[in-house]
Amino acid sequence: MSEYHLTVLLRETVDALNVKENGTYVDCTGGGGGHSAEILSRLGRGGRLIVLDRDPDAVAVLKERFAGDERVTVVHSEFSALRQVLDSLGVDLVDGVVADLGVSSHQLDDPARGFSYRYDAPLDMRMDPGSGITAAQLIETLDEREITRILYQYGEERYARSIARAIVRAREKKSIETTFELSEIVKSAVPAAVRRAGQPARKTFQALRIALNHELDTLEESINTMFDCLAVSGRIAIITFHSLEDKIAKHCITEFCRGCDCDPAAPVCTCGKKPRARTVFRSVTPGEEELENNSRARSARLRAAEKIRMSVFDD
Repeated sequence: MSEYHLTVLLRETVDALNVKENGTYVDCTGGGGGHSAEILSRLGRGGRLIVLDRDPDAVAVLKERFAGDERVTVVHSEFSALRQVLDSLGVDLVDGVVADLGVSSHQLDDPARGFSYRYDAPLDMRMDPGSGITAAQLIETLDEREITRILYQYGEERYARSIARAIVRAREKKSIETTFELSEIVKSAVPAAVRRAGQPARKTFQALRIALNHELDTLEESINTMFDCLAVSGRIAIITFHSLEDKIAKHCITEFCRGCDCDPAAPVCTCGKKPRARTVFRSVTPGEEELENNSRARSARLRAAEKIRMSVFDD
């Protein structure tokens, strides 16, 4: 069960939460339960942990792993619904929230999920296999311009236009149904030098996954909700895996820590606004030992902040 997902920045993340023995904590992306288990190891009998995941496979693993522990509540939910989840459980404010925004090891390594270009499998990519369209259906219906936009915006793909054109041409002959089919189309659309440098489909798969699962659409709003659900002295910890996520997380934390918004040239503050948070640290990335054991952690970055007041106008 511990192999369901290789937990990234485990100690650093839970240290950042500064777990209180009788506190209430939320793991917004339970996965295999690595961060949750570490939080529980620091909670006392009076503590509480609420674990969310949008993937029903992960929910099943989490319920089995923490069965019998009365401190734990596992909920099948996207973290964008955190406020509703807490309300349904009769919880107002919590002492800490963690969100690992990466795709789990299980999702990447299970060929049936269609997340990886390493396995020949149906082109699915849904975080929740029980809802929504598949990646195959997505690229079957979008026009070339929209595919280009997705690849460029979410994958930062330099060759987005030529890849989108190749996808449209290929689907005119046959529907693109598998990961290998898509990977080969991408290879055909990029220069030989790019093919020699490594797997050229990585950014395309990332972009389609983000678009299909709406991963960035509500991320800023969700992080703001997580922060709003914190009690004073509560902490939020966010792990990102690519620059688009990290830009949003960094912006949110910067705004939490921003106080006065008067003109810098003004002699005195007239707005009266004060910071709602302080940064726990600027950011943390995996050390060499972790990278040796888990190469997928290479792009991970942890940011954390502590809530110091409920409102920008509180004393």
